[in-house]
Amino acid sequence: MPAYPEMTVPAPSLDPARRGPEPRSGFAAFSAISTRWMDNDVYGHVNNVVYYSFFDTAVNGLLVAAGVLDIHAGEVIGLVVETQCNYFSPIEFPQAVTAGVRVARLGRSSVRYEIGLFADDQPASAASGHFIHVYVDRASRRPVPLPEPLKRVLQSWTMPSNPESTSST
Repeated sequence: MPAYPEMTVPAPSLDPARRGPEPRSGFAAFSAISTRWMDNDVYGHVNNVVYYSFFDTAVNGLLVAAGVLDIHAGEVIGLVVETQCNYFSPIEFPQAVTAGVRVARLGRSSVRYEIGLFADDQPASAASGHFIHVYVDRASRRPVPLPEPLKRVLQSWTMPSNPESTSST
């Protein structure tokens, strides 16, 4: 595998969505994810679209494991209405990835999840981003209040967005 040039994180942006790498301590729940050979692109690193799959896998896997999401028969499901990712350093097969998850905002029927992806045992995220789920009735696709068991789990993951990310100037 060719060596990558040293990457520097750009100066902090005025865009509030653009944060720098984040520490593991900024997240409340964690999920291990395996990279696959097919995740790499022609440039030798995990393709950018795969990061969104990692986000989805981490959040939904944690919800299933907590017993608050039944993807096959649950009456309430989460639909993604917004997503975003910032990339700081490459991830490549066969690295192990740990996804850190926190809830930054909990609404009546929506949740903003923020995710950090950590390569191997690195202390700072290789990528960070968010997505918003709106919880809806499976049949009607109309928004519904968060079920209490789901709400309790999400409250346990609630943390503020990390304003002290490791952006360099």
